[in-house]
Amino acid sequence: MSRSTVIIAVAVAILLAGPMFIVVPMSFSTAPSLEFPPPGYWLGYYRRFFSDPNWTGPVLNSFLIGLGTMVLAMLLGAPASFALVRYRFRLRALFRLIVMMPLIVPHIVMALGYYSYFGSLGLVQSMTGVILAHACLSIPVVVLTLTSALVNFDRRLENAAANLGARPLTTFRLVTFPILRPAFFVAALFAFIHSFDEAVIAIFISGRDSATLPRQMFNSFQMEADPAISAASSLLLAAVLAALGAQFAARLVRKQRPAHS
Repeated sequence: MSRSTVIIAVAVAILLAGPMFIVVPMSFSTAPSLEFPPPGYWLGYYRRFFSDPNWTGPVLNSFLIGLGTMVLAMLLGAPASFALVRYRFRLRALFRLIVMMPLIVPHIVMALGYYSYFGSLGLVQSMTGVILAHACLSIPVVVLTLTSALVNFDRRLENAAANLGARPLTTFRLVTFPILRPAFFVAALFAFIHSFDEAVIAIFISGRDSATLPRQMFNSFQMEADPAISAASSLLLAAVLAALGAQFAARLVRKQRPAHS
């Protein structure tokens, strides 16, 4: 590896990791507002984050909305993926374009459209409206993940199961899904994360009782620059690092199993 490549890699790593070295210390700050470097350190903002309903409520809402979005996006995105990969039909290219449209259109434009349309249906300021909007945004992520796995799937395995008398649903349950389980898991995870992290549409559609964590963070920063924002950001970062650490630990366990057997 050349020296210039190493320098570029280090610069990119610093650029990506730089905000963490600012946000995390500020979450332990004793300052009454966002201030770096911190004048002192304490856990007060973490205690307030876990005790204030204005923060705990949006966290619970984000989890519920993320789970609902994940289920709905998988129920709609999985059949669309199979249709795009395995069938040839008229207007297939147009169907693919429509499915991928949420990745192309800016979120602010879609937020205005959802606000107007859902308003006529009475879904604005409701958790149902946010789940429907987030599912529309997450379906392209699900389709992209599953289609890439389906393209490389060996259909001869399904044909063998059919020749042995298995019905289509049985073939999917015993052959197709077990092989594609990692792709389904990744697609569902991406749909959940995409919903949990989305802020623009949540600002337009979610109400006070269905506010998400990103919306609460935006409102808090806009109104008073509450330092609890840094505590929320640090907790999200810790959750990501914990998930990566768990995955790394699981890989180590799988690698060490043959050695002990």
